[in-house]
Amino acid sequence: MPVEIAHRGSGRKLPSRRLKQIALAILPLVGQAKAELSVALIGNAEMRKLNAKYRNKDYPTDVLSFPIEATGTAMPRLLGDVIISVEKAREQAKEHGRTPDQELATLLIHGIIHLLGYDHERSAKEARLMKRLEDKLYRQLCEQGLIKV
Repeated sequence: MPVEIAHRGSGRKLPSRRLKQIALAILPLVGQAKAELSVALIGNAEMRKLNAKYRNKDYPTDVLSFPIEATGTAMPRLLGDVIISVEKAREQAKEHGRTPDQELATLLIHGIIHLLGYDHERSAKEARLMKRLEDKLYRQLCEQGLIKV
């Protein structure tokens, strides 16, 4: 299965069929049609622990990405893991005037772009590149009818 979605904590009650469709649509758009991706939907408590452990930041963040280093010629390629805090996504959806589904799609796009090696925290230039790619993917998903603005 190219996209696997796991639910834990606050993410258990969230239907993920739509998010899986979006992930499956993003992969070919970023040149990773044969890649496999794991997405975990979790709560703020678990996200806080992960953020503290891997980024030394003791608060819940919205999304974390863990790329899997490409080794050998394994096909399909294992792209990595995107972990999304469902609670944080709901909070941010209200702040940004979006639906929770729109916010989850935005975070999924952001997380996948991180898996591709982009990092907005490295430089202002990289942040601009990443934002342009996020906007482009969001527009393409809207055109495919997977996201409504």
